[in-house]
Amino acid sequence: MKKTWDGTLDEWSAATPLRMRMRDLMRDFALRALSTGKRIDATTNWIRFPYYHHVLDGERTGFERQLRFLRQAGEFISIDDAAALLKGSEPINGRYFCVGFDDGFKSCLTGALPILVEHAVPAVFYVVTSLIGRTLAPDDPITQSTFGFEGGNTNLEFLSWDNCREMIAAGMTIGSHTQSHVRLAEITDANATKELTGSKAEIERETGKSCHHFCAPYGLPDRDFGSRDRKLVAAAGYRSFVTGIRGATRAGDDAYNLKRDHLLANWGNHQLRYFLSRN
Repeated sequence: MKKTWDGTLDEWSAATPLRMRMRDLMRDFALRALSTGKRIDATTNWIRFPYYHHVLDGERTGFERQLRFLRQAGEFISIDDAAALLKGSEPINGRYFCVGFDDGFKSCLTGALPILVEHAVPAVFYVVTSLIGRTLAPDDPITQSTFGFEGGNTNLEFLSWDNCREMIAAGMTIGSHTQSHVRLAEITDANATKELTGSKAEIERETGKSCHHFCAPYGLPDRDFGSRDRKLVAAAGYRSFVTGIRGATRAGDDAYNLKRDHLLANWGNHQLRYFLSRN
């Protein structure tokens, strides 16, 4: 019987090819040099959306350190508050971080939630509704092609609806990541609408809370989604649409084209300084 992957860094690393691990080491070395002199608080009047996919065993200490580090540079706000700031007519005064998690892995509950609650940090968790409550075998096509676990030897576990309700009770938000983690640019208008409205309706039915926020799978504009999809997201009743493009968000920016900064919970503070100081 395969062990269930519920969040260990060793299991994640074991599924990563050696060439990629060497590349990451070289990249980290370069970023240490590039981050010299960089400061997140060198600019102001913005919202940044740092996001993760997991907080594994072995990453929890790093994740907590990152939250402490970010709190020195700005204030944590919820996705609802971020959307309200962008919709309002007043300028954004200050520096704000809105934390998110994609895909709905079980480690969002076991690894991230206790630390977020302890540090009073609100976060939004974007879930794939067809995967809620499921456990995928390592040879499942979804495990390998969608989530990149080629060569892994453990099952992949996702949040349940009970988990989602527990997270909401702890002050977190559940957003949509579509029904099936589909690349929107590759499907018809009708199927895209079904992915958006179907996932939203299921989240609302299962949690008893309105679902106002959407995250595009894969996340790159003009490749994974387009202007059509931003319009469909607005028409479906969402208040925000987050992407995978890095950068700061400022007053007047489009809430349906939000930039985000992907982070790993075991990254050093120098990596955060480098990425979160860029415009």
